[in-house]
Amino acid sequence: MSGFRGTARADLGRSLAASAATGLLVIAQAFLVARIIDAVLFRHEALSAHAFELTALVGAILLRFGAVWASEHFGFAAAAKVMRALRTRLLDRVEAIGPVGLAEARTGELVAALAEGVRAVEPYYSRYIPASVLAVMLPVAVLVAVFPFDWVSGLILLATAPFIPVFMILIGKGTEALNQKQWRRLARMSGHLLDAVQGLATLKAFNAAGRMVAEVAAVADDYRRDTMGVLRVAFLSSAVLEFFATVSIALIAIFIGFRLLWGEMAFFPGLFVLLLAPEFYAPLRAMGTAYHARMEAIGAAERLVALEEMPALAESGGTAPLPVPDAISIRFEDVRLAFPDGRVALDGVSFTIGAGETVALVGPSGAGKSSILSLALGFVRPTSGRVLVNGVPLSELDLADVRRRIAYVPQRPRLFAGTLAANIAPGEAAPDAARLARAVADAGLSDVVAGLSGGVAADVGEGGAGLSGGQAHRLAVARAFYRAAPFVVLDEPTAHLDRKSEAEVQAALSRLLVGRTGLVAAHRMASVAGADRIIVLARGRIVAEGTPADLLRHGRLDGWLDGDLVPDLAPAPGSAEAVR
Repeated sequence: MSGFRGTARADLGRSLAASAATGLLVIAQAFLVARIIDAVLFRHEALSAHAFELTALVGAILLRFGAVWASEHFGFAAAAKVMRALRTRLLDRVEAIGPVGLAEARTGELVAALAEGVRAVEPYYSRYIPASVLAVMLPVAVLVAVFPFDWVSGLILLATAPFIPVFMILIGKGTEALNQKQWRRLARMSGHLLDAVQGLATLKAFNAAGRMVAEVAAVADDYRRDTMGVLRVAFLSSAVLEFFATVSIALIAIFIGFRLLWGEMAFFPGLFVLLLAPEFYAPLRAMGTAYHARMEAIGAAERLVALEEMPALAESGGTAPLPVPDAISIRFEDVRLAFPDGRVALDGVSFTIGAGETVALVGPSGAGKSSILSLALGFVRPTSGRVLVNGVPLSELDLADVRRRIAYVPQRPRLFAGTLAANIAPGEAAPDAARLARAVADAGLSDVVAGLSGGVAADVGEGGAGLSGGQAHRLAVARAFYRAAPFVVLDEPTAHLDRKSEAEVQAALSRLLVGRTGLVAAHRMASVAGADRIIVLARGRIVAEGTPADLLRHGRLDGWLDGDLVPDLAPAPGSAEAVR
């Protein structure tokens, strides 16, 4: 976290300067109070004769309040800037990891890291750093002020001061382990709760809701116990620090009191030192409290570091613009994709998709179909080999520019809580009404939209709640139509649909692919009927490639596709064979 201090260096510097000013004003305030009381009570001088000191005292009090406010204000401003920078860094890291790398991460734990983990950094910068500076500077300043007036009290302060940080460090070692344990419990609880909410229908169907409730309750109770353990240590440490500070102040008061009684010390230096003694220990006690903010930040940082250490699998891209953006061609050159766990998804895959051509990928589960789609989308970068778009390696292209030319329809479309229009045109504050209407019509959703109160302004629930499976898939197709991109990527878009819904979605997809480059991962015969070529994959390698008719004639699709054979796939007389 210290690497982010440069982001808020100016505000942090102002906060520390205000803390330093607070320390100096404390000494000035004690000096003025002691001087006025000594003059009025013991030297019997008129209060009016010390108008300057009274004015200075009021000014010192007001300035002290202002300095305390400024220290907290600029400390929080510094923390806010650090949190923004840290959250941006983490989101960039999430983007670098990519959808493939995050597929096995628990969403609840990830959200906890990005939300609670980043928030835990705020007290570290707003409280701990200013308190740590004040805990060093103010005691030194007090010692410098005390020694000329009373070297005995100065020695007592100097001798007792180390007890507080020593005990704070000893207690802090146990607190650090407790905070890290507490953070792990929080992340686990977040994951359990999100899993329970997202899988509520499945849990109810299998009568397992009670068991999940019990698990969430058990994790929450563990988190409660860990939190109480941290609080017990915090209260114990505060009590220990207060005890040593109180004993030290009492010791100074006893020495000053006896020397005043014996006439060995004047009233003014005795009162001045006695007023400064609590201020000497105050920043050390505050440091003990703020030290727990540091421990909390360290506990949260454990998960943030774990996120930082996840391998960056996504393609980072470059800055080159996409040439001829209205027509997309894709080429894989000896592409190999291996994951950090040693699993090889693709091994020496080479093929080309010409502009305007539709290529379907078929093969068993785990053959590499989704890996090819992920490579084409830039969700993952190849271990070796190259992916070229319009002849330029994807690693050199501006990925944002490339993705503006891609329409993606996944196997399980992600729909968000909001209006139909917001789901068809995500990211646009004011979608074009005419384009929306065309996209709805092209996707075959006109009847559905007409039956909804509000039309495209009608609300849908998260995940498409309120829509059937087929309607949700057609909504994803409408999103692709609205995008009007020259490259269409379809990841088994008719999976999990009944025959009627599949036919409706497939008809919409056929209209979508007209005149566009298409890459389709398919498991049903209807999905590959309109493809110009089919690539058959097995164990990360291409085992066959050709037109649908040629592959059917040679039986190279047997066992890989579901559904009835489409009559127009019969091989045409004299068709060229392209089986590898």
